[in-house]
Amino acid sequence: MLISRKIIALAAVSTIFLAGCSSNSAESAAESLATSTNASSCGTTVEEIAAAAKTEGKVELIALPDTWANYKGVLDTFKATYGIEAPVANPDASSADELTAISTLRGQPGMPEVVDIGPSFTKEFIANGWNAPYKTTNWDEIPDALKDADGNWIGAYTGVMSIAYNSALVKNAPTSWADLKKPEYKGQVTINGDPREAGAAFAAVMAASLANGGSFDDIMPGIEYFAELKKAGNLNQADITPAAIISGDAPIALDWSYNFPGLQAELATAGFEMPVITPTDGLYVGYYAQAAVSEAAHPCAAQLWLEHISGNDGALEYLKGGAIPARYAAMLDAGVIPADLAAGLPTKEAWAAIKFPSQAQIDAAKLLLTDNWGPMVSD
Repeated sequence: MLISRKIIALAAVSTIFLAGCSSNSAESAAESLATSTNASSCGTTVEEIAAAAKTEGKVELIALPDTWANYKGVLDTFKATYGIEAPVANPDASSADELTAISTLRGQPGMPEVVDIGPSFTKEFIANGWNAPYKTTNWDEIPDALKDADGNWIGAYTGVMSIAYNSALVKNAPTSWADLKKPEYKGQVTINGDPREAGAAFAAVMAASLANGGSFDDIMPGIEYFAELKKAGNLNQADITPAAIISGDAPIALDWSYNFPGLQAELATAGFEMPVITPTDGLYVGYYAQAAVSEAAHPCAAQLWLEHISGNDGALEYLKGGAIPARYAAMLDAGVIPADLAAGLPTKEAWAAIKFPSQAQIDAAKLLLTDNWGPMVSD
């Protein structure tokens, strides 16, 4: 996931997509829903679920880098609170990598038991029958736009698609998507992965679309925008890492707001500053979908992980990493957010006004992007 959510071959993504579109996809999803772990088998309270998870002793996770939304803090509090092992396979994996891992390791030790994927990947996940529906005990406090109605996933945290830059190399700060087209940024604008495979890159294209006359229903202006950047020589292909930002390989980075605090800390130790800008012309707030996987060897521990990341303890760790929890409004009402974390965060009214695309809009946008990104931008 961070920083590049490393890219796999497109063939692997195509295989997953075709499998999801097969004639058996609806039957697979229905079978998964019918055979998924029932919450009552693990318990109906967090305490009961924790006790059941304790006997399992472990949950297999994937694609959770320490500095992505402060997953180090989220993981540390989980292990300290419940005494359960939580190994993370392939921390820098992309969303596509996560689905490939489920397919490859199905029924074997080490199969991911919970995933953290971009919303444009939930359709394949469910169509392949890999979902284990589960509604957390705080379900009613999660906004409808940040959860699947059937419990197939929750969006535990959100972030803003932002622009960050190395101030030692970039003298004039870009403040908008329009600015990034200026000739002075030639070879400097770095997107976080391939948008056909990485959720953060998909979000960058969606944000650019909103900035250029598009909408949740029309991502084409965003694709055309990056095609223009590529033609002008401004679009750069590199992993967004501290070394790349310092060296000039990725002096301007497009990524989620919650990925930058960790980078800023690392750059500060090397004497560099990396300001973060919220674009003035294309505000896109997005989420990742967290979901339990069917046929998990540790189903109760998987449910407990979802309880942790959506509960106050996990949510407060997300806040420390610059992410806004899905239950933000409920946490404000309960007064559980410390003043130092609350400073600078949206008001409850501002949070309520934020719009998210529907799953149907995301699926349609991904299909259009998959068909056009290659011939228009990457090829």
